[in-house]
Amino acid sequence: MFPKTGNKLHSATGGLDFAQVMAEALNAELGSTHRAVKTAMQWTGASERTVKHWLAATHAPHGVHLVRLARHSERVLAAFLIAANRSDLLVTMELLAVRAKLLEVIDLLGERP
Repeated sequence: MFPKTGNKLHSATGGLDFAQVMAEALNAELGSTHRAVKTAMQWTGASERTVKHWLAATHAPHGVHLVRLARHSERVLAAFLIAANRSDLLVTMELLAVRAKLLEVIDLLGERP
């Protein structure tokens, strides 16, 4: 059996504490109130204790919980992409969001072809 080595991602810029990155993203998205815990629980199906660990950065979400968080939170998705060294995909996400807003404005103006 291998010893637990933590949850640091190693890259050219040094170690990255994934639990801290996810906690910052979740706290920025939801805040740090009890309502934030309840919201994350609803999004993921995780227990209250698990979500509190994520928000405190003592544990990082993984597996299906990470997927469910990314489904609901653009900040979590962005943090994950940055941690995976795929920040180039963030530009695509931003362009799609801008396109959607532009189409919304066009609809409001009644000028859509």
